[in-house]
Amino acid sequence: MMENKRFLLFFSLALALGFLSIVLVLIWVLHFREGLGWDGGSAEFNWHPLLMLIGFVFLQGIAILVYRLPWTWKCSKQKMKFIHAGLNVLAFIIAVISLVAVFDFHNAQNIPNMYSLHSWVGLAAVILYSAQIVMGITVFLIPATPVYVRAALMPVHIYSGLFIFTSVIATALMGITEKLIFALKNPAYKDSPPEAILVNVLGLLIVAFGGLVLWIATRPSWKRPKEQVTQTLIDSSMGPEDMKVGAATRSDPESSVETRRRNGKTEESE
Repeated sequence: MMENKRFLLFFSLALALGFLSIVLVLIWVLHFREGLGWDGGSAEFNWHPLLMLIGFVFLQGIAILVYRLPWTWKCSKQKMKFIHAGLNVLAFIIAVISLVAVFDFHNAQNIPNMYSLHSWVGLAAVILYSAQIVMGITVFLIPATPVYVRAALMPVHIYSGLFIFTSVIATALMGITEKLIFALKNPAYKDSPPEAILVNVLGLLIVAFGGLVLWIATRPSWKRPKEQVTQTLIDSSMGPEDMKVGAATRSDPESSVETRRRNGKTEESE
């Protein structure tokens, strides 16, 4: 119970930092920049930081943590996989739209594409993210994939997800710094005008959000229980008659084997 309270505290703090980051980037593009539009001008570019923060940072972070939510442990593993995959696909779609915005802006303004470290790391993160989604769907979401293949690739899937998320945080920091250096002329970035201070605070919030996501995701005591433990949690919420029925069902070896065969119980633990 105490661990659940600690988790709720850290998760609530992560959500608060994520939402506050989105609010600050909205203030940045709407108040200090030219707003939002789709006309090839600066207003179109502003979709890039906004959508990247919403999709590639915030939604990806939530997708990483979705398995850790204690109130979802009574849900089937397959359902949680669909939620996890759906959030990641949505984040990817939003990221692609933001890329279209920035490339369209560059082409309209005759600005070269893909020359900065920010763009190189960012594009690499997008490519790796798409590969991660394809691997996740084909290996872990499709029931036909052999269990030993899932078990072998699960550590790779977990590590690559955290690596991509960390790369996205670094890319975001490079991007907002690069934008300030280019955009602030009088006063310059080095003179710390209000816009520079706001965006620097935004960067700190992004780092804090990323750090909390990584902390929650790597803490063993907040890991989703294995199916046997999850079943115990479900049983604890049942009435006496329901528990008798559940116990009778699990005591039947043939029924148990058949249930595991149908539901793919012998799969990996997240």
